[in-house]
Amino acid sequence: MTTDDDTTRLRATADFVRRHDTATLLPLLLPGLDDTALRSLTHHLRFAHAALLVFPPGPPVLRAGLAACGLDADVPPAPSTVVRERLAARHHRPAAALDVTIRRVPVPGTGPEPRTVEVFALPVPPGSGLRPLAEHERARRHEDHLAFELRHPEPVLLRGLCALLADHGATPDGGGHNPHENGTVLYFTAPAASRAGYRRLELYAAGDHHDALDAHLAASARRPPAETLLRLLTGAWTTQALAAAARLRLPDALHRDGPADPRTLARRTGTHPRALTTLLRYLTMLGVVEPEGDGHRLTAVGDLLCEDAPGSMRPLALLYGGPFYRSFGALDHTVRTGEPAFDHLFGENHFDHFARDPALADLFDRSMAASARMFDPVPGHPVLTAAARTPAGATVVDVAGGNGELLARVLAAHPRLRGVLLERPHAVEAARRTMAAAGCADRCAYRTGDFADVPAGGDVYLLSRVLHDWDDERCRAILRHCARAMPAHADLLVLERLLPADGSPSLATAWDLHMMCNVGGRERRADQYAALLADAGLALLDRTALPLDAALLHAREAAAPHENAGRPAGGDGRNTG
Repeated sequence: MTTDDDTTRLRATADFVRRHDTATLLPLLLPGLDDTALRSLTHHLRFAHAALLVFPPGPPVLRAGLAACGLDADVPPAPSTVVRERLAARHHRPAAALDVTIRRVPVPGTGPEPRTVEVFALPVPPGSGLRPLAEHERARRHEDHLAFELRHPEPVLLRGLCALLADHGATPDGGGHNPHENGTVLYFTAPAASRAGYRRLELYAAGDHHDALDAHLAASARRPPAETLLRLLTGAWTTQALAAAARLRLPDALHRDGPADPRTLARRTGTHPRALTTLLRYLTMLGVVEPEGDGHRLTAVGDLLCEDAPGSMRPLALLYGGPFYRSFGALDHTVRTGEPAFDHLFGENHFDHFARDPALADLFDRSMAASARMFDPVPGHPVLTAAARTPAGATVVDVAGGNGELLARVLAAHPRLRGVLLERPHAVEAARRTMAAAGCADRCAYRTGDFADVPAGGDVYLLSRVLHDWDDERCRAILRHCARAMPAHADLLVLERLLPADGSPSLATAWDLHMMCNVGGRERRADQYAALLADAGLALLDRTALPLDAALLHAREAAAPHENAGRPAGGDGRNTG
């Protein structure tokens, strides 16, 4: 790597700043941002700068690079406390040995509000022992980020904006207070679906906001290593505390009867008052309940553990704290052998085990519906809206459609569409109830069977959270069954979580481990799904980000179908819902 690379990056960064403003940049950074949230953020924040870290041999070379990019080369440097400490922690070096400076260089021609390129510089003279550090950082660009400044740096507003960013997928990622300029910096990791080209986001507030910073650092897990590991090791306690609360119906009691002290709540739920007090203290730390007077009340998070709450996630708590909790105790077996721990522990695969137990089967289907908020944008997808405009009407086929939650939403949004749902017999009965509740019963037909029985002649086919249950060979078989059933004009919409190509944090990474341990499946990157689709004679056309780190992949018959497309494939064709 050379200083020429730094100059090229500097020029690209300045061009980026010239092209964007707050209103255009925020939707790129935070996909799914609605108009109300965008207006609020735009009102309180302004796009201040884009930042990069460079490694010139010395200050004269940096000044020459700035001049070459048409930027002011005479902006004086100041010490950079936050980046110096981040580099020291990342590369296990003493912070005092890293002479990191910061220059805020104005970018001309960017509109009425001033914007800058924030240039962090660590001199790396020829022969310096810092060269490996510089090469690592140039390749990974950890410190590249986009920054927004609070127009009015009030403590309550700062906390509220942090919460709003987190609600839209931004993950806390450290920060600090720079005493040289008396400013507080809070870093976030952008959502995996961000289209801004930057993985990191900075929120800057003038002044020392130590309370907001402490809360942000706690959320970032920027703690001593031993404390961090202890908190990670207690993750099982969190799962069981949530599952116990759900099993004991504590949230239902608080929701039904209102806030209560531990003794009263113990009477309502048939629990031991002192033991319940200990559990409530832990649930308070988790943000599931919060103090009110001498007792506790539910938070918005806790409300999701109530059985009848809209979008209830109680079934997930029971499942993750039950069968899946037990199988994760044998994760080492999966890692040693490559075989699902669930099969090893229960003596049969997940699908057969749940199918034999009606209560477990019902719990699994309800747990799938508990994540249905990822379905919210699906009915508005252009493929479905176009199908709804077809003069003669169109048919949507939901393959392994579970309890019908997704198909019901699509049919409810588009009264001209008809539906066909393929599932196991018990799931079909649940789907009938879902369709009736949605007012769509007269527009949906049902087929019982497996993947070899995909109904032919549909206009749009749905595969929602199906492929991640299977290995590549079985996925190819499923997709070929779909391709064989699809007319040439039909579209296929595949809903899955996507592993980020750049390794950034994502729910898909956790679910990848879950699928491996419990069903022998896996999550995949978009290019891996594209390859599976191509093997079935289908072409991936585009993808749309969905809530909960999900995505909707749109595929159609390829222009030159694969020679194997449409041929029957082997496999037992079991249906997962």
